[in-house]
Amino acid sequence: TYRTTATEEKQEVSCGMQQQQEAFRGGVMILTRRSLVSLMGAAMALNAAASSAIAASIPLMVEPDLPRFRKTPSGVKIQEVVEGSGLEANNGDLVEFNYVCRRSNGYFVYSTVDQFGGESQPVVLPLGEGKIITGLEEVIVGMKPGGKRRALVPPAVGYVDLSLGPQPQEFGPRRSLISHANEPLVFEVQLLKIKSCSAGDSSKQLC
Repeated sequence: TYRTTATEEKQEVSCGMQQQQEAFRGGVMILTRRSLVSLMGAAMALNAAASSAIAASIPLMVEPDLPRFRKTPSGVKIQEVVEGSGLEANNGDLVEFNYVCRRSNGYFVYSTVDQFGGESQPVVLPLGEGKIITGLEEVIVGMKPGGKRRALVPPAVGYVDLSLGPQPQEFGPRRSLISHANEPLVFEVQLLKIKSCSAGDSSKQLC
């Protein structure tokens, strides 16, 4: 039977200590090739796990389900929520309305109605004069005062020009809205008033 002598044991201990000293020189760990490969593999595994966790936390951009909607030629999907009453808004009218804007995954972007106090800052803009994003004009035209509509507006008829309204007056909310200009946006619009009407439209003399 092979037995390790005391001299051989001392030599093994001395060799092990020498290897440790060589692996740690000047306070800097010197990694062997095998150790380096193992560390790289572990780091890659942690990276993959972190990426999967982040991806899982980001909601997918999906179009919301709008039952009983109609689709315009430009791709705007419009759902009638409340019909309203009175005369319909048309191009050339000055309209006053509130709106809520969300991303297509439901994330809130901006609202003219305070979500806590209920106070509102309605928007007043003319229809058909290039002041409003095309998709939202398609939503408002045909609405009656008191009416509400929900719509999905594609980016092609959204904020293609950053001078187009409606936009928040405050810098922070405006920047938040514009940062999503290349996404489809969901608008919930309530028409409050038709403040003035198309010139020459005798049917709207009471506006």
